[in-house]
Order: sequence, then C-alpha cells, then structure tokens
Amino acid sequence: MTLEATRNQLAGYAFLIEHYRLNVLPNWHTSLVSPTGTLRSTIQDDGQVESVYPQSYWPGDRAGDHLEFALKYDGVNLGILSAFFEAVTAEETADWIASKPTGKYARRIWFLYEFLTGLELPLADLTKGNYIELLEADRYYTTAPGRRVRRQRVIDNLLGGRTFCPVIRRTDKLAAMEGIDLRKLCDEVVTTYPPELLRRALSYLYNKETKSSFEIEHIKPSASRTGKFIGLLEMAEHRDFCGKPLLIEVHNRIVDPRFRDTDYRRNQNYVGQTVSYQKQLIHYVCPKSDDLPELMEGLLTAHRIMKEGAVPAIIHAAVIAYGFVFMHPFEDGNGRIHRFLIHNILFLRGAVPRGLMFPVSAAMLKDPALYDHSLEAFSSPLMRLVEYDLDDLGQMTVPGETGRWYRYIDMTAQAEALYDFVRLTIEHELVEELDFLANYDKTKQAISEIVDMPDRLIDLFIQLCLQNNGCLSARKRESHFGFLADDELADMENAVRAGYTRD
Repeated sequence: MTLEATRNQLAGYAFLIEHYRLNVLPNWHTSLVSPTGTLRSTIQDDGQVESVYPQSYWPGDRAGDHLEFALKYDGVNLGILSAFFEAVTAEETADWIASKPTGKYARRIWFLYEFLTGLELPLADLTKGNYIELLEADRYYTTAPGRRVRRQRVIDNLLGGRTFCPVIRRTDKLAAMEGIDLRKLCDEVVTTYPPELLRRALSYLYNKETKSSFEIEHIKPSASRTGKFIGLLEMAEHRDFCGKPLLIEVHNRIVDPRFRDTDYRRNQNYVGQTVSYQKQLIHYVCPKSDDLPELMEGLLTAHRIMKEGAVPAIIHAAVIAYGFVFMHPFEDGNGRIHRFLIHNILFLRGAVPRGLMFPVSAAMLKDPALYDHSLEAFSSPLMRLVEYDLDDLGQMTVPGETGRWYRYIDMTAQAEALYDFVRLTIEHELVEELDFLANYDKTKQAISEIVDMPDRLIDLFIQLCLQNNGCLSARKRESHFGFLADDELADMENAVRAGYTRD
C-alpha cells in the first residue's frame, strides 16, 4: 500500500485554501477524508475542531464539490468564500452551479458569489421552486423574516450587508443562553430590594462602570472625565447612538478636548506596547483608514438590520460593540466606546429594566483572561496574516489589501464572552452592589443607635473599618474618632462586622 493511499486528504475549505493558496483567517472547523476508518473529531485547546471523515465522504475533485462540502460540514465562512471567488473565474463558478441548478447548496453559493463580489453570473433567474434560507436558522443566528431574493429563490437572513457581515454560530453555550430570560432574571434580582435603595444604587452603578471601564485601559481619569463618562452612560438608555455623527459626538465627549475629531481617523492605527527603547510589541493592527468609511457604514447597516430582524439582544450587542473595537475608528477612546455601545444596545433592545444598568466593565475587569480571549479570538489569527512596517517614530504602514479580514468575521467567541459577562454582571456584580448598600443602611442604623454621630462621621467610620478588616486602626481613631469610649468603639466595630459578614 502506498503512502498516498493511507494519507488523510484535505476537504472543504482546507482543500480550497491549499489548492488556491488563499490568504485567509482560519475557519473554526477543518475537514479531512481518510481512506479508512470512521468519522472522528478532535477539539483543540483554542476551540478549533478537526474532523476526519471516512472515504465515502470524499466530495470529488472539482472546486465546486469542495465548496458544497464546506457549506455542509465546515459552515459558512464569508471571508474564505470571498477570497475563493476572487481566485476562480466567474465561468468556472457558473458552470458548476449550472450543473446543479436547483440544488440548495448551489443556490446558496450562487447568491453568495453575487453578494460578496457585487458581480452577476451569466445565469438566468430561477422561476420555480421553494424559497430556502441562506443560513440555516438551527445552525446560525439570523434575521427574521429575512429578505426574499427572487433570482436564486433564497431568503437572505444574514446579519449584515456586503461591506460588513459577521457570522455567529448557534453553539451549545449560546443555545443555553436563549433558554435563560436575562431580563426576567434581572427583574427577580431587583424586586427583592426596596425601590428607594434601587434609586440610590443607580449612581453607585454608574460610578462603578465608569471606574472599571477606565481601569481596564489602565487609565486614572480626572473628576471631570469621570463625570463626562457617567453623563454619557446616563444617556445610553434614551437614544440610539449607532450613527456616525453620534459616535463622533460620543468620542469627543470622552477624550481630551485637544484630540477631538470631526471624522474617523485618517492614519494607520494599531494597539501595542513599548517593551524597550524604540521597540514596540504590536498586539493588533487596525483596518486601513481608506477602508474605514465603508467598514463603519457596513457596521451601522448591520445594526439596523439586526434591530429590525429580531436578533437576540446579546448577539446584537456583541456584533456592534466588538465590531466597533475591531474597526478602531478613532485615535483614542475606542475601548470605552466599545463598552458604552454594549449598554446602549442592551437598553435599546429592552434587556435592561428602566432605571437600572449593568456594570459589565466590572465583570470584564474581574475576568481579564476571558475579556482578552474575546479580543484575541480575532486579533491573534489576524496578526499571523497581516504584514506591516513600523518606522522609528512609531508610524505604521500596511501594504496590500486587508479589508476582507475585517469585513467578514466569525464573532461566535465574542457573543459567548458577552453572554458570560452579562450573566456574571446580573448574578454577581449587581447583587454585590445592592447587598452592599442594603448592609450599609443596616450598619449605619446600628451605629447611630450606639452613638448619635453626624452622617458624615458614620460614613467615614464604616469606610475606614471596611478598609481594615472590620476594625478601626489606632492611628485613624486618634485622628478622627478620639471622642469615642472603648466600649462604644468595640460595639461600633461589631456592628460593621455583623453588617458585612457573608453567609
């Protein structure tokens, strides 16, 4: 038996990528066909899946055969399809489609060719046959009812348009998310607390979210910058900010006035850190400035499509917020706007009760590894493809065409991460903040019954005790509470410890 007869053969996207030397981001699923054996799958540490199929699955030797195999078993990857359609002639694609004129995969490939290239194949419109969904709703998140396309008799239920169109797969994790009514879960949490406490909690939550959002970027804001960001968060529930003029307005509210903009950036931006003199470690290369207007318009179009298309709120928020930070349309403030957009869309879609907010950034700050992974799921494979030059002044140049990499992103990892953060926010961050305030009220009442002090001093006493494991230090007692008797101090410290002891 020859070596060739025992070797696994690439199939689907893997075949097309190798055969046509496509420079693309990897697909989440890789297929191989074995001359012997049965179907088996291996899940890698990074979530990639490799499946080896028996010989009976071999699709054939034509590119179209592997294209059909890819849609069946590897899923829909618009970035790979876009690169493939540029690598083959229109005639070759049209001939294969014509050989299967009514096949559902041929019709999908036909639509996707014209959708991604903007070109029309020399094929006559279909005049009969049922309409089929472009994306299968049990495998992907889709818009409903979708747009009927008479030419291929296909229902276009994509999440975006040609200039920006993400794909999100219905994984087991995201399917479990749909079984949980996050709005109901939030209502169940907040109804256990008195309305007055909830009103007071709101200002604490805005402060917590603001502080956390800046802290993620290792920024210590001034009081005025903090106030501006809080004011912005307070506006998130009142209007849709997903428009170019409003995004520029948001940017100008949160940056130093000297760095305000009237448009998207015009330079090549990147995310990196200085590791030594004139040495930068580049973490992420942003889209070219020439590509930004079209990409950003595509992102805002996707927002409108999802808003009208009954897409779940977290899926919607993940696409827009992460899509925004991947575009990095401004010189500064992109991360904070990215997190602000999560709030904006969750409010718009009714996922957050009126008069409340989720401190999502606090959850991200508590699990930085998950937040980093949600960003690196896209940036890491991208950085293995993109070429760039960096001069001594830190100015970056990126040769070649790179727009496709940012235009068609599989955003499943980002949607899963945002679901985790929102659930963590409701079940932990929100509860902790409300519990803290409820305990604060009880502790304050207990202290006032021991010593009738001004509220300012009670607040200070609680704060200092909480900073020192429930005890007032000798130095702080001398400087602030020298008037207390020993038994009063002991009783007050006991009140603080009793108020904040967890079950």
